[in-house]
Amino acid sequence: MNTSDRILKWLIAMAFMAASAALWWPIEAKAVRLKEIAAVQGVRSNQLMGYGLVVGLDGTGDQTTSAPFTAQSLNAMLQQLGITVPNGTTMQLKNVAAVLVTATLPPFAQPGQELDINVSSLANAKSLRGGTLIATPLKGMDGQIYAMAQGNLIVGGAGAAAGGSKVQINHLSAGRIPGGATVERSVPTPWLQNAVAQLDLQADDFNTAREVADTINKAKGAGVAEAINGRTISVRLPVQPGERVAFMADLENLPIDRAVPAAKVIINARTGSIVVNQAVTIGPCAVAHGNLSVTISSTPVISQPNALSQGQTVSTQKTDIRINQEPGSLIQLPAGTKLTDVVKALNTLGANPQDLLAILQAMKAAGALEAELEVI
Repeated sequence: MNTSDRILKWLIAMAFMAASAALWWPIEAKAVRLKEIAAVQGVRSNQLMGYGLVVGLDGTGDQTTSAPFTAQSLNAMLQQLGITVPNGTTMQLKNVAAVLVTATLPPFAQPGQELDINVSSLANAKSLRGGTLIATPLKGMDGQIYAMAQGNLIVGGAGAAAGGSKVQINHLSAGRIPGGATVERSVPTPWLQNAVAQLDLQADDFNTAREVADTINKAKGAGVAEAINGRTISVRLPVQPGERVAFMADLENLPIDRAVPAAKVIINARTGSIVVNQAVTIGPCAVAHGNLSVTISSTPVISQPNALSQGQTVSTQKTDIRINQEPGSLIQLPAGTKLTDVVKALNTLGANPQDLLAILQAMKAAGALEAELEVI
């Protein structure tokens, strides 16, 4: 055997090994930082909400006849300021609007810090542009006041109306006040009370939970972390507060080899949107697809009576109904093990997203689609 024959056999053997490895070699995991896939239990934000009044509007406020609670709120505010409104007085104000104020209280927020707030109209105000929110307490779900809000609104829109015509750009009944609220009370957290912190994964995955625990133990020592279930990892913390901060800072940036998630197809039935992840595969199958359309057109027809017949002219409708069905040939789809193969196979059908909703469901029922269908 000469040298060229030996080289040729060696190349064939290497090609065979590479092709075989492609069949059993696992899908490569993707490395992400721990803080991108997990959160510390108890370190969370809280939603705040309050009811207030916006004043100083240019005649675009609530119509108090159809929104009586606006006048009642203004009357209660005036009484707190020592002003008594005579009984039976009807307030016809157009520069006041009742609003709902919302904000998000971040974790570890301390009194004196500022928060951004959103202000939305509750009644029939035409616009909140140019208005000022008066002092509004913001409460949590426990009914306690955690912040006070006040300030001038920023409304990203404009509008004008005259002579029955109206022009509007963007939304005028909602606005925002950057730094419009001041924190008055902090939310207690178990950060310094417990000796163990709990990490909660964003999705259930036993493999990811095990990988997180192993990575933490390699970086911080054996026995520091333990996977409790597919979503929860228990981590022992240092005693001193400063050491805990440095400890968690190191954990947040640890690279985690997250395996490919379960095959899933997300379908939005309202918009027709379809999202397929990289783990979706299809088996060999045949699909026939064709569109059926029904068109109904109506044409007015005037029936004129004969002369001297004392009849009346009658208007009738002539209806034309047409049914058009496009031919759908049987298309054979080969097996696809990669996302690009799945996309190419679905594109060969020539179907729009709405038709793909039914095709994917039929492929799943036939056992040709290896993925979970989730309709949102």
